[in-house]
Parts: sequence; C-alpha cells; structure tokens
Amino acid sequence: MKRSDKTAKPAKAEVKPARGEEARKRAVETAVSNIEKQFGKGSILRMTEDAINREVDAFSAGSPSIDLALGIGGYPRGRVVEIYGPESSGKTTLTLHAVAEVQKAGGIAAFIDAEHALDVNYARRLGVNVEELLVSQPDTGEQALEIADVLLRSGAIDLVAIDSVAALVPRAEIEGEMGDAHVGLQARLMSQALRKITGTVAKSGATVIFINQIRMKIGVMFGNPETTTGGNALKFYASQRLDVRRIAAIKDGDEVVGNRTRVKVVKNKVAPPFRQAEFDILYNEGISMEGDLLDLGVDIGLVEKSGSWYSYDDERIGQGRENARRFLKENPDACDRLADAVYAAKGLKRRVLAKPEGEEAVVPETEATSEGS
Repeated sequence: MKRSDKTAKPAKAEVKPARGEEARKRAVETAVSNIEKQFGKGSILRMTEDAINREVDAFSAGSPSIDLALGIGGYPRGRVVEIYGPESSGKTTLTLHAVAEVQKAGGIAAFIDAEHALDVNYARRLGVNVEELLVSQPDTGEQALEIADVLLRSGAIDLVAIDSVAALVPRAEIEGEMGDAHVGLQARLMSQALRKITGTVAKSGATVIFINQIRMKIGVMFGNPETTTGGNALKFYASQRLDVRRIAAIKDGDEVVGNRTRVKVVKNKVAPPFRQAEFDILYNEGISMEGDLLDLGVDIGLVEKSGSWYSYDDERIGQGRENARRFLKENPDACDRLADAVYAAKGLKRRVLAKPEGEEAVVPETEATSEGS
C-alpha cells in the first residue's frame, strides 16, 4: 500500500501546477492592466505583438565594407553609436558620410559642431546637402547635449552627430580659471546626459553618433594604454563602437592623395562584434565606394583578378586597380549591379546609397523587391 501511495502522489502533483499556472496568468494580466491604467496603453507589451519591432532597422554607413562589418547593413536606428580614433584617422569623414546617407534617404540630420571645425565645402563634396543640414556650434557641453535632447524629443530628426565628446566642455570649466582642477566633471556630464537621452533615442527612432578622441593612460605597463575621453558611460550606452585607424598613405606618384583606413567594430549589440573593414579615403571625395566594392568583389569571388586585369560579368573592366575603379565610377549601372551582388552574397539588404549632390537617390531593386513581397 505504501508503494501505491507513492505512485498516487505524482498524479496529484500534475494537477496542481495547472491550477497554479492559471492563477499566475490571471495575476500577470491584472498587473499588466494596472500598469496600462497607470502609465498608458502600450507601456508594456508582449514580444509577439506588432508594436515591438524585433528587426533592427538601419541606414547605410556610406561604405559597403563598413555595412558588412556592422552586420545589419549600416548604423542602427534608435541607438547610440561611438566613432573614435587618433587625429586625422577619418572619424568626421565617416560621420559626414552617414549624414549624407540619411539625407539621400529623405531624412533630417543635425550636426552639433562642438569643435567649431566643420568644413562645409568638404561636407558638400562628400554628398551632404549642406542647405538642409541643421548645424549648431554650442558654447558649452551642457548646451550641446541639451540641443541634442530637444532635437530628439521633436521626433522628427533621423540623425544627430556630435563632434566631439572631448570638446563638450562643462560650463563650470569654461567659467573657471585656466588652472582650476575639475576632476570627473565631463564624465559626470556625459553620464547624466546619456541617462536622459537614451530612452528618447529609442522612442524617436533616431541615431546619435558621438565622435570621440583617444588619450593615453599614464602608468599602464601591461595592456592597451589608450582610452577615450568623457568617462565610461558612453562605452556602456553605445550599441556600436567603431575604432578608426589610418594604416597607409595612398600616393599618386610622390603626392599623397588619401589614406588606407581600417575600421574595427569593437562593440556591437545588434550583430557579432570584432569584424573589420578596410577601404580608401580620398582627400577630394571621401570614402571610395568603387574601390571598396572592387576589393569586396575580389574577396567574395564576384570580380575575377587575373594578373593585373580585373573582370566582372565576363568583361574586362580595367588593368590595375585604379583603372578598374575608374571604370566602376564611370559606369554606375555596373557599379550598382556589383553592389547588389556583394550585399546579396552576405545576406544583407542594400540600403539607399548616397549619390552626388543634385542627383536623385536610387532605391536598389534588392531592397524594393524585399519590401514589396
């Protein structure tokens, strides 16, 4: 009889969780109802509901290799991004290309120039519509971040770029004497600002790009002595962090005409991190998209390289990399076909790519067909 009692107990135990499960569901429904009464409809949702966008939307970075390295085809919307590196490494160039991409897609971008060093002519050459760009040159760090917050709360902005974190000088430091010590003041300012704007960024669907500089930590014997300015808050709040480095000079004879640049994605919350991208930055035109596509095409196998000759679609497009790059630049249809093939080979949607100012942006067929299906 004892054995029969033991076998009967599990049968009773199977019924109890069912009644407990129903009670738990009712309790959760009551809690959700109370939350919606107190904070409004939509303040809490299930992940299966359409109100939550499970796929992170993005816009192109202006470089196919960066788009692929970021894993989602560009910079994520509704997130904070940090771009940092040494001086003259291409940080502002990358940011201006992002501004151009947003504008060509019909969005509104703002550039908060805390360094007071924005070159309007250079921005125009990169494809930025400077007449439509919102520009602010604030006097203090508090003013810069408050302007960013107001723009984000409007809900109409698509991109806010801040150049740079190092130039966000607290008001107390500006109003004080030159030799005064202000320990941790900028770090506290950044921490408070990021706590305030992160929720606004997510709700508005805008992207905030912080450009940052690097400094050397004193007394570091082991490990990397480099660090970024503004404390640690931005490292935590940023969904993506890009380390930009100049690795070689591009020469035309004896004249330096650009830089070979490497970007490493050191943090990525929306795709696998630590991917790298290498591309050319030419002084007169910014990132060379044609050269970037050519290199990616060779790596993937879409472009055949035999000796010094490059071939695409069974057609020779040039002898030497520069001639092949020039062919793609002079034949935008072939360039678009190669770009579509490169993105498709990596399983990504191609975003709207920037065109020279005055031309209409072209929505590639790969994106249009996928959205229409």
